[in-house]
Amino acid sequence: MIGYYVHHQGRGHLHRAIRIASRTPEPVTLLSSLPRPAAWAGSWVSLPTDTADDPLDPTAQGRLHWVPLHHPGHRERMGIIAQWIRRESPSLFVSDVSVEAAALARLMGVPVVVTAMRGDRKDPAHRLGYDLADALLAPWPHTVPEPGWPPHWHAKTIHTGSISRYDGRPRPPAAAAPATKEVVVMLGAGGTYLTEDHLREAQRTTPDWTWTVLGGRAPENRAGGGPAPDGGSPSTWLDDPWPILCRAQVVVTHAGQNAVAECAAARVPVVVIPEERPHGEQHATARALRAAGLATVRESWPAAEEWPALLAEAAALPDRWEQWSHGDGADRAARLLTDLAARPTRRTACVPR
Repeated sequence: MIGYYVHHQGRGHLHRAIRIASRTPEPVTLLSSLPRPAAWAGSWVSLPTDTADDPLDPTAQGRLHWVPLHHPGHRERMGIIAQWIRRESPSLFVSDVSVEAAALARLMGVPVVVTAMRGDRKDPAHRLGYDLADALLAPWPHTVPEPGWPPHWHAKTIHTGSISRYDGRPRPPAAAAPATKEVVVMLGAGGTYLTEDHLREAQRTTPDWTWTVLGGRAPENRAGGGPAPDGGSPSTWLDDPWPILCRAQVVVTHAGQNAVAECAAARVPVVVIPEERPHGEQHATARALRAAGLATVRESWPAAEEWPALLAEAAALPDRWEQWSHGDGADRAARLLTDLAARPTRRTACVPR
């Protein structure tokens, strides 16, 4: 049995977990505070939320990320994970992503795989999680490594390339050329700074383009379409945006791992505008995409008058997505989990540190 912790921010962690777990011969149990998805028929452990408006020492004086004192939800979720480990004796535990879940599993004597994230991960909590992991799973290609990592992280990293629920899915049959070109704005479920005014101004200066906006909060958090909860962009949530992605001449999206993976699977030209996220994750991904010549990148939402040239630039960029999206990222990850789950526990000498 393999345990797989799935973080609740956005939907990328869940999509990736289901894709990997469905290709792993060993039984996999997903543990998360997200609602159980209909697409997952395997074992699922529901965890309570541990959010708090006024948490007490949530970082343990800077050593961890989220361990608020005297919080019943936090205590309950960690207890449920511990009880599951004690009951099931898993051969491996995957954390995507929580330093605390990874540390708990390792403290209980279970080998751990941590899904790596781009950005500055040299804070004490990330160093702990990455150091104790038996392997780091990096869902990007080895040709664009994250700079600044210590050698011992690189030594145990498996680069799978991007992992998308759409890997290997055929593109829909090409339709007749539309009268106007279409740009699809794909938002994530993790929040956005984008507002209706941003979109209105971009549309005003690009009359030969049709704009379609997808994403925002997931349906369990927001009913139907309409304005996002931040008072921002009007959008439509689709459980399966694949056909719309494939028909777009350009996609405008953020730099979340899942959004980039889905665009890469669709082999569609992309304008990437990173959102602000902890540790500079999306800006780091955007830099990697720019360095590899895979996407047109802007650090912030462009001025209205920039959009005509920007869309033309993106549409003319050669398709190099094969470098990022090999199509078998989930299979590579599943092989890693299978190998580690079957590996005998190594013995090392105990030496002073």
